[in-house]
Amino acid sequence: MAWKNHSAITEFLLTGLSDDPLIEALLFVLFLGIYLLTLTGNLMLLVVIRADSHLHTPMYFFLSNLSFLDLCFSSVTVPKLLKDLLSQKKSISIEGCLAQVFFVFITAGTEAFLLSMMAYDRYAAVCHPLLYGQMMSNEFCLKLVLLSWLLASLSSAVIVLLAVNLDFCEAYTIHHYICELPSLFPLACSDISINVDILICSILLHGLGTFLPIFFSYARIVSTILNMKSTTGRSKAFNTCSSHLIAVVLFFGSGLVRYLMPTSGSSLDLLSSLQYSAVTPMLNPLIYSLKNKEVKAAMQRTVEKCLRYWA
Repeated sequence: MAWKNHSAITEFLLTGLSDDPLIEALLFVLFLGIYLLTLTGNLMLLVVIRADSHLHTPMYFFLSNLSFLDLCFSSVTVPKLLKDLLSQKKSISIEGCLAQVFFVFITAGTEAFLLSMMAYDRYAAVCHPLLYGQMMSNEFCLKLVLLSWLLASLSSAVIVLLAVNLDFCEAYTIHHYICELPSLFPLACSDISINVDILICSILLHGLGTFLPIFFSYARIVSTILNMKSTTGRSKAFNTCSSHLIAVVLFFGSGLVRYLMPTSGSSLDLLSSLQYSAVTPMLNPLIYSLKNKEVKAAMQRTVEKCLRYWA
């Protein structure tokens, strides 16, 4: 493998978010709080959906998978960030760096596909309510989720296998807090043109392949809502889609900025990565629970069951 050609380079140094000990201590408290909220919120959502039979529908099946992905996505990046915020030397082995690249890609890629499928689910619910049960059968939903994992896994494997063959020379400082290919490529002393082309193609396929179905689904949803005569019906249809739409904007907005904009090592690179890898996984359960009456009712029923059990 590539790192054997340059045995002197066995690890990368990360610049992290700051080199000021006081700021790092404050950031540690902040991101520890974000990570604990992410774990608590997503685990609670998983338990409530599992425990409450009222939520055993396609929409909440996808939402439970989204919560699981957010747990995985956040756990790939935030624990390492927390460790580095307490460390004087922020380092990561080449093998560990490529492993982090792989898991960032597979979790982010699967989440992009899943958000696309959730948009189709909302389209079926709003535009074809009488056929919803047939269009979104349990078997079909399971196949969609497995397909999203398969496509993201294949894409991640191809990208990382190509990165394994890169030669890394004297430059070994990554101007970021995690390993991401846009920050890793500038450190290679071998030709990266093919890697960059494949990365761009992969991002475009992921982006367009998942964003276009979302766009067309919501175009049909908006058209259907505008044609509704009942104000109550419009409000109900909008409420069923608003949470998902907010999640889409948060995830795709920051992800596309990070991977399609030229890497500069600026604050924008760090903020966009923090947004989709740390902040969005924390916000998703809040968005879906605070804006969803069914989830709030299910949480209340679950809490009441627990209290009766322990009483």
